[in-house]
Amino acid sequence: MGFEQLKLDKQVCHRLYIASNGITRLYRPMLEELGLTYPQYIIMMALWEKDKTTVQQLQKCTKIDGGSLTQILKKLCSKSYISLDPIKEDRRVKMVTLTNEGRALEEKASSVPEKMYCKFDGLDPQDLEDLKRILDRINSEME
Repeated sequence: MGFEQLKLDKQVCHRLYIASNGITRLYRPMLEELGLTYPQYIIMMALWEKDKTTVQQLQKCTKIDGGSLTQILKKLCSKSYISLDPIKEDRRVKMVTLTNEGRALEEKASSVPEKMYCKFDGLDPQDLEDLKRILDRINSEME
C-alpha cells in the first residue's frame, strides 16, 4: 500500500502530538512538587495573571473546554487554592478567586518556567519565538 499522504513522517499533527506529550512529561515532576496537574497549572497561571475572573473569562483565556474546566476548578477548590462563588448581579455566573494558599503557590511555581526553558537550551531563543508565533497562527485558524 502506498498513499504517500498517510505516512507518519509527512504529518505535522503527529509531530505536535509527540511534542505535546513530551512537554507534558517534562512538566510532570515539577508540577507534582506543587501538587498540580498541567491543566491545573494552566488555570493557576491564568489566575496569577488576573485574579477575580469569571469561569467564562477563564475558559476564554485558557481555551479549556467547559466540562474539563468545571472539573479542574472543583479540584482546585478542594485543594483550597481557589474559591468559586456566584456573583450578586447574576447568581448563575461564578467568580473564581485565588485564596491565600493559591497566592502563596505562585512563589513556589515561579521557578517552573525557567526550569522548562533550560530543558530547551539547545534551541535558539528565536526558534522558540518563531514556534510560538506559528502555533498561535495554527490555533487562530482552528477557532
